Amino acid sequence: MNADTRQQMILEQLSRRGEVTIGALSSHLEVSEMTIRRDLNQLAAAGLLIRTHGGATATVSGSFEPPFAVRARANSEAKRQIAGAVADQIRDGQTIILDGGTTGLAVARALVGRAITVCALNITIAALLADDATTRVMVPGGVVRTGEHSLIGSEAEAAFRGYRFDLFVMTASAASVAGFTEWNAEDAAVKRAALAASRRTIVAIDAAKFGNEAFSRICALDEVDLVVTDDQLQLDDRSQLDQAGIELLIA
Repeated sequence: MNADTRQQMILEQLSRRGEVTIGALSSHLEVSEMTIRRDLNQLAAAGLLIRTHGGATATVSGSFEPPFAVRARANSEAKRQIAGAVADQIRDGQTIILDGGTTGLAVARALVGRAITVCALNITIAALLADDATTRVMVPGGVVRTGEHSLIGSEAEAAFRGYRFDLFVMTASAASVAGFTEWNAEDAAVKRAALAASRRTIVAIDAAKFGNEAFSRICALDEVDLVVTDDQLQLDDRSQLDQAGIELLIA
């Protein structure tokens, strides 16, 4: 196992647990404690975790959004599998609102070359999809968030009032019994406008985000139609989705 793969697995463990120990990681990954210490020090230097005596803790709370580069390294394989499962739900000819973030980018990669109309809530995603003439790409107005490249503001929210899309592929920073939440309040407001402008909503979200709450509420659990996640989803979280009457697809 190379260092990149090993460090990705460390970040995934940290995302699920909130803290990790050198001993547990050494046993789980079957490498020496010295190797784990070196990995943790490298990840800490990159701002991806906080080193503690004997291990590491996560860097953020529900009111603070980690940088895009940090989130991109977390649960990347799960996001790729989720993206493929979401793409399978989309039919050629449909009109789609596609959310931003690292999971939204994974979905966009799975949709390259599809004969669909996509309204992208992120200019990086719009550029990716626009490189193939088969896909018709729309972008709302608004302001571009530095570092995230998502489109926010009243112009972005108002852009959806004149349309009725077949599907909104939504991402979220966290999910709990309180609903789906987002770190940034302006991003959450645009997601709510997109939700209202769509006949159906699919939430693409990795299992590590369940049981957590971020700063700004997007919607209740029962306001979406389908949740696509990975096989690490806990039984309690499955039960909450079932009680809310939401269809669940494990990628």
